Amino acid sequence: MLRSRRSTLAVPGSNPRMLEKAKGLAADEIFMDIEDAVAPAAKPEARKNIVAALNEGGYGGKTRVVRVNDWTTQWTYADVIEVVEGAGPNLDCIMLPKVQTADQIVALDLLLTQIEKSNGFEVGRIGIEAQIENAKGLINIDAIAQASPRVETLIFGPADFMASINMKSLVVGEQPPGYDVGDAYHYILMRILMAARAYDKQAIDGPYLAIKDLDGYRRVAGRSAALGFDGKWVLHPDQVAAANEVFSPRQDDYDHAELILDAYDYFTSAEGGAKGAVMLGDEMIDEASRKMALVVSAKGRAAGMPRTKSFDPPAAS
Repeated sequence: MLRSRRSTLAVPGSNPRMLEKAKGLAADEIFMDIEDAVAPAAKPEARKNIVAALNEGGYGGKTRVVRVNDWTTQWTYADVIEVVEGAGPNLDCIMLPKVQTADQIVALDLLLTQIEKSNGFEVGRIGIEAQIENAKGLINIDAIAQASPRVETLIFGPADFMASINMKSLVVGEQPPGYDVGDAYHYILMRILMAARAYDKQAIDGPYLAIKDLDGYRRVAGRSAALGFDGKWVLHPDQVAAANEVFSPRQDDYDHAELILDAYDYFTSAEGGAKGAVMLGDEMIDEASRKMALVVSAKGRAAGMPRTKSFDPPAAS
């Protein structure tokens, strides 16, 4: 089943108070961080905090994720082993940052499989979220997306990416000075989105660091949502509601999508006349309409949206 990831809340694993507070927030996903948000000396304690928080529970239906350190560091294997052995049944995904090659995903998959087998956990249940943060990772993104059936999402990491391509800006998520036409991130976002859709993964936009600028957050989130991204990171509780709103269909659009699906199912059936193209009110719908409606419907259902309209088949004449 498609996981809802409209809002992906980052929580430092070194802060037990924030790990506890996250339980009461309306974010779809909580990722507990051992990487950039945690100082090197605090990483061992962060692992213990995260295991305790996961096993204590209370996160409801939220997707529970842990971001480990990337494979170029000395911490990755210990992050994965300690967290998964300690709280595997209460963990949904591991987020791997700075992914550059498919081999890095394969290595994580193999380690997860060994831990699952040795501890009697369900093999393959824990997913992988792959964070694309540099030019090499973007170039190899198709291979990364296919590297393991565990891969669930491809995530844009804007800050490290901007540094990796020498972008002339210090404001994460905003256009670099001098780039006055178009969107400097459009190619990157579209490349991630194309790989995600080609291999049935979700595409998640990265953070907007000006946490007090909600208008700016909505504007930037609106761009990736318009392209088709499934969600965006949130760094502060005030950003959660904005992300959930921006990445949810409008109620009218969700209702209309469900009507299209119901109407198309009926009219293409023997009972409805086995028609290929039919009228729904003043609108002609066909197989292409059904595919478009499925996209909106899936997002609405994943977000738990209620239906406010229903399809009534025409009375027999």
